[in-house]
Amino acid sequence: MRKTKCKSSGSSTCSEINENTQKLNLKREIGLVSAVSLLAGTMIGSGIFMSPQWVLYHIGSPGGSLIIWAACGLLAMLGSLSYAELGTVIKESGGDYIYILRTSGPLPAFLLAFTSMLVVRPASIAGIALSFAEYAVAPFYQGCPLPELVVKFVAASCILLLAIANCLNVRWSMSIQVFFMAAKLISLVVIIIGGVVMLINGHTSSFQNAFQGTIVGINPIGIAFYQGLWSYDGWNNLNYVTEELKRPEGFISNILNLGCLCNALQIWMKLTKDKLLIVNLPRAIMIAIPLVTVLYLLVNISYLAVMTPTELMSSSAVAATWGNKVLGSWSWLMSVAAALSSFGSLNGTFFSGGRVCYVAAREGHMPDILSMAHVRRLTPSPALIFTTALSLLVLIPGNFKSIVNFFSFTAWFFYAITLSGLLYLKLKKRHLPNSYEVPIVIPIIVIIAAVFLVLAPIIDDPKIEYLYVSLFILSGVMFYIPFVHFKLCPNLLTKATVFLQLFLEVAPTEKNTD
Repeated sequence: MRKTKCKSSGSSTCSEINENTQKLNLKREIGLVSAVSLLAGTMIGSGIFMSPQWVLYHIGSPGGSLIIWAACGLLAMLGSLSYAELGTVIKESGGDYIYILRTSGPLPAFLLAFTSMLVVRPASIAGIALSFAEYAVAPFYQGCPLPELVVKFVAASCILLLAIANCLNVRWSMSIQVFFMAAKLISLVVIIIGGVVMLINGHTSSFQNAFQGTIVGINPIGIAFYQGLWSYDGWNNLNYVTEELKRPEGFISNILNLGCLCNALQIWMKLTKDKLLIVNLPRAIMIAIPLVTVLYLLVNISYLAVMTPTELMSSSAVAATWGNKVLGSWSWLMSVAAALSSFGSLNGTFFSGGRVCYVAAREGHMPDILSMAHVRRLTPSPALIFTTALSLLVLIPGNFKSIVNFFSFTAWFFYAITLSGLLYLKLKKRHLPNSYEVPIVIPIIVIIAAVFLVLAPIIDDPKIEYLYVSLFILSGVMFYIPFVHFKLCPNLLTKATVFLQLFLEVAPTEKNTD
């Protein structure tokens, strides 16, 4: 499908099409506010409302759980800063996938895309959707067990609704993200204020002998980190949409076109332009992750001020239990707030998750149809539809705890590979232009933590499930060799691509390098 003529009413769309190649670019719609909302809004979601009891359960004490939450925030911050450097060296969307492809080669990158697209991203989306559904349904079944069928139906409806919004317009997705980010902040501030009031009134029993009962061991610490890091999931989301970040040097380009500046000033601005290329990436990280870490610590203190550790661990919906004790007849507001928070987090996860599929297809590792964008809306709708379908399939047998553990195990394995690539670039490719750099000790610390999170549960408590996970990742080789390396069955895929291209009104895209 080729676009040969543009009507005047569609000039904004036509401006995004490269005149020489007649291919599409995804729009740069994400500014600093949207970037902060995408990061913080994705992290603040189901985890802070569902993981606190699991972190406390595995570590055994209130003091130990607070240390875990702070350490998880620090690890997410160090990882994000390392990814920010990768994003300023490799200025392409796709996150871990594109970084592994450029530093480690096509096979490891394909295994990441294979695992991420088929399990990791769909499982993450399904887990957050289940959290949203539980809180959305809870006010209608007070004091009764939640019907599993109803919960899953609501979760599926939420996924479909966000799929439609993301397919229709990028700006709509970002507007949803910013709006629900504000809702999250309000709900967390209410929880924090309630906790402060309870502490002032003398509810400090949970903090007396705060470290009594702490469970020290490789496996419990590792699992507690898994549960805590689930709440920080999304710390690398901006790297998946690097090509859609607004460039802050746009005003410089406009000035250069005026032609009234002296040559020396023009040369200086051109040299400065690359230094400002993706400044929104580290800026958003430095704002979002410290904000989230502080909020998480204060919210957990509030939970412990209102509930005893035993009550917290026995609660299936921590925010709702907190609301019953503090807000009384208005406790249903906390279920609504938690549901809204999960909804915003799901939107951010969905937005970035579809980009992995889209970029992998653009690099030839997935069917071509997944690399295309809608000719008018300029959204990667085939990749988003594919991600939606897999998420709904994962939702059918979904269990929150098993989803978290499986996701964390596979994710940190590939984080370690990605950051090893950063070390390679730092040591062997120092000549590459780089507008942002972190000390080499930071990625080394994150790699060590990633290796610990991958190996600790296996060494301390070996289970057959870990072998299944490893075999599943390696099984991607059986698909890579015939379908990617030797490119078998091209005719069948070509016919399907043409049909879907016409049906979905999509066309090939190119990298956004403007």
